[in-house]
Amino acid sequence: MSVESSATAPSPAFEKNDRRIINGWAFFDWANSAYALVITVAIFPPYFLGIAPDRVQIGGFAIRDETLIAWGISLAYLIIAAMSPILSGIADYSGKKKRFMRFFTILGSLACISLFFFRSPESLWIGLTGFILATVGFAGGIVFYNAYLPDIATEDRYDAVSAKGFIYGFIGSVILLIVNLFMVMQYEMLGFPDEASAVRWAFVSVGLWWLGFAQISFRRLPPDAPRPMPLGLLHKGYDEVAKAFRAVRKSSNTSLFLLTFFCYNAGVQAILFLASSFADKEMKMEKSKLIILVLVLQLVAILGAFLSSKLSEKRGNKTSLFVMLIIWTLICLLGYNVQTESEVFLLGGAIGLVMGGIQALSRSTYAKFLPENTPETTSFFSFYDVMDKVSTVFGTLVFGLVAQLFGGMRSSVLALSVLFLLSLAILAAVRVRRMPAPEPTS
Repeated sequence: MSVESSATAPSPAFEKNDRRIINGWAFFDWANSAYALVITVAIFPPYFLGIAPDRVQIGGFAIRDETLIAWGISLAYLIIAAMSPILSGIADYSGKKKRFMRFFTILGSLACISLFFFRSPESLWIGLTGFILATVGFAGGIVFYNAYLPDIATEDRYDAVSAKGFIYGFIGSVILLIVNLFMVMQYEMLGFPDEASAVRWAFVSVGLWWLGFAQISFRRLPPDAPRPMPLGLLHKGYDEVAKAFRAVRKSSNTSLFLLTFFCYNAGVQAILFLASSFADKEMKMEKSKLIILVLVLQLVAILGAFLSSKLSEKRGNKTSLFVMLIIWTLICLLGYNVQTESEVFLLGGAIGLVMGGIQALSRSTYAKFLPENTPETTSFFSFYDVMDKVSTVFGTLVFGLVAQLFGGMRSSVLALSVLFLLSLAILAAVRVRRMPAPEPTS
């Protein structure tokens, strides 16, 4: 792969495996995971379904409300999938990872706060727009956050550092979720006129939490490298992702892993985004119970991320992924027939057990496939993130389409099991090892 010296000049010197830097990096997960958990998983979906009409007329079509929120997620991730190559190219060639992390943090947190003004069916557009922009902000920041991993840690620490980020995210989001649960359950004592008002203030608290704690990361992460902004910068991101794609394509092993990742991540993300919608729509669970369900899921996820890291140390990443994919498949099959709230809580615990583990291991496993000594980590991780976003688009589109065609979300959950079974079949052929370094070209 060709390397332009002006584009890939090293960042200011710093020690890898520095505890303070790694903790600062992990605090970004602490900050923005509150949005992923409290808004997208716990509070916003049931709030949206409670306000939106069962059928929303769009362009002459009657769209089911659960389909609309699934496709809203699809649109958000389609936007960020299209943008991320440009953004990663700018970050690679200008050395400004931190600047773009900060931009997306501000965008996402302010959009999250704007959800406070989503009060009725007439303001549905505020809810959808704010949710989509906040999701874009969340996903956009992750592009640059992930790209820091090979910069701040040596390869032997990838699994542990990656898991640490997720554990920080789980703990931070659980703390805020407990606060929000108290706000919703004790809204009268706190002076809110009704439960819906407490939920809207919870939206504000998430935005402030996200923006505030992210400042720890911005202070501790290595400074951006001062590099000139070359001409034709906007297309360089796509050029670099294309180079990364060509490097990946030369390794059938890496290609198979990415195909495996695409299949199972489509299912994982659809379930994580829409689990509370399922419990609300199909099981008619109260909002407070939905929050408690998500809290149980998140607490178990802390244990799951730790256990997956230990299992990967003992048995390797591939075995760990196999175990978790089998559990995901069973979750879908059992979810189709779930009948009681107790069964929902058991499934929530199972989801938590494999939720953080599979995300942390996916990121660290991909890092092991990167060519040795490559300086363009953002481009390779942008390619990974494009796969992540496109698979999320695919999974949520499938979920919404099946719900629209078959009139319910149970069929959607069953359809996702096919993706996990397919990923298991492909993973069997994958060997987890690093790609050889690409030969230099003129």
